Amino acid sequence: MKSIHPANGKLICEYEPMTDATALATLGQVEQAFQVWREEPIAHRGDRLNRVAGLLREQQSTLARCITDEMGKVLRESAAEIEKCAWCCEYFAANAEVFLADQAIATDAPHSYVCFQPLGTILAVMPWNFPFWQVFRFAAPALMAGNTAVLKHADNVCGCAQAIESIFREAGLPENVFRTLLIESKQVDSVIRHPSIKAVTLTGSTGAGQHVATQASACLKKSVLELGGSDPYIVLHDADLDLAVDMCVKSRLINAGQSCIAAKRFIIEQPLYEAFVEKFVAQFSAVKVGAPYADASDIGPLASVGHREALHKQVVQSVEKGARCLCGGALPEGEGSFYPPTVLAEVRPGMAAFDEETFGPVAAMISAADETAAIALANQSNFGLGAAIFTRDLAKGERIAKSELEAGACCVNSFVKSDPRLPFGGVKGSGFGRELASFGIREFVNIKSVVVG
Repeated sequence: MKSIHPANGKLICEYEPMTDATALATLGQVEQAFQVWREEPIAHRGDRLNRVAGLLREQQSTLARCITDEMGKVLRESAAEIEKCAWCCEYFAANAEVFLADQAIATDAPHSYVCFQPLGTILAVMPWNFPFWQVFRFAAPALMAGNTAVLKHADNVCGCAQAIESIFREAGLPENVFRTLLIESKQVDSVIRHPSIKAVTLTGSTGAGQHVATQASACLKKSVLELGGSDPYIVLHDADLDLAVDMCVKSRLINAGQSCIAAKRFIIEQPLYEAFVEKFVAQFSAVKVGAPYADASDIGPLASVGHREALHKQVVQSVEKGARCLCGGALPEGEGSFYPPTVLAEVRPGMAAFDEETFGPVAAMISAADETAAIALANQSNFGLGAAIFTRDLAKGERIAKSELEAGACCVNSFVKSDPRLPFGGVKGSGFGRELASFGIREFVNIKSVVVG
């Protein structure tokens, strides 16, 4: 298990995986900690989570550098990621008691209600692209609900995984309430099967989600899956052109395009197609790709050379099938896993840029004859994580977002982003279940009916 700096390919650190025996022994310790943590008053849990938020801010520069070192995003985005984690902790510390309060239900009995009780230890299998945020958006609600947690992080961000465990420990959570398992992917199945694990959450590829869901369901354990996305952004003929281009470029380039909810397919109604593409290409061509620590850099390298090769293969395959490359599209020389912002025009179904998730700064331009055709193209995907629509007619935009787009989150005249106050998750090949908000904190609880006669 190696952390390799994406900007220069140099080894940061090598980690020896835990043995199966050590990993399973750790699970036993976390299960014991659950018996203590579940009895903590929710206000005390909130105090600990607020302390976590404070430590995140105190150590923001160090933690942000750990993110940038291991997966390559520009330093200011890493710092913003740490701040978002602090916000998430504070949000659930402030609201968990309301979200988990008993709910009185009128029945034939004198007294009946629904209560929410923790399940036990939750296993989180997390990816590298937001190595802190992906963990905290699961951990903050799960811990506030009284669960304990174990983390299996991506192999290339082991330093981030260890730092997260240290933060929880330093904040004064009881020993073993949150633990990191430095294990390889092949060891995950035995962890899922362990009786102390009560549920599993995974953020990752569709294939990884299918495998984990299969393993969990075989043990009758719940899973929540946030998988890939090929988010469509529809630009109608009556859109504010400058706003649409600005929002679409920003969404496509967040984290160098390595985001499940980044805009990926841009579906433009024919009357605005040429003008939109021209402005988009101009902005994309001006993006500065450079060292992730440099203030002047807009985006840094992709997370690994292997990941860059996979993305470039999708570009090449799409061009071979008739897509036209308007900018970028060539592997740069030199060290590191940098990739230029790339715009592909005349993209159609059957091309990799349309059918697959492109995890990097590659934008697919798709022409639609009219609004109906645009919606059909947007929904012509196995994914259903996020979507957006741009139009000056807000009533029309809201109708399309609410009733016609197949996605877990839809925005009008803005781009999709996760927010602790709103549920987050997808449909179709983008997974099931929800994180964040009141819906997320109730995913890993026993929703119990109590009837007193």
